[in-house]
Amino acid sequence: MAVVVACLLPYVFAILSKKVGGFDFKTDNHHPRDFLAKTTGLSARLNAAQANSFESLPIFIGAVLLAMYCFVPQNIINFLAWFYVLLRVIFGVAYAYDLAMFRSVIWGLSLMCCLQLFYFSIKML
Repeated sequence: MAVVVACLLPYVFAILSKKVGGFDFKTDNHHPRDFLAKTTGLSARLNAAQANSFESLPIFIGAVLLAMYCFVPQNIINFLAWFYVLLRVIFGVAYAYDLAMFRSVIWGLSLMCCLQLFYFSIKML
């Protein structure tokens, strides 16, 4: 379930970015990426959070799947996966409010969740 939530997070940030930026579905939907590229402030930061969330998904999904394949105990997988999701939500909020250093720390912690899953997978081999 954590993987599904993590996959939906970028869409939440995209919707918020468009809403904050004043996206008009009648006119802006013809070229939505052009609209988002022209946004500034909160809308632009939410769009960046969306892009970063998509970028982090492959390593997260790979880490969870490998951990499951290697029979890492499910409680460890669940904890690290849900902690990753929580950190990614905090990351998005930090990005939105322009808390750059805090955001970077949270990004690093979310990456550590993935690396821990890889580590536990290797230990199970």
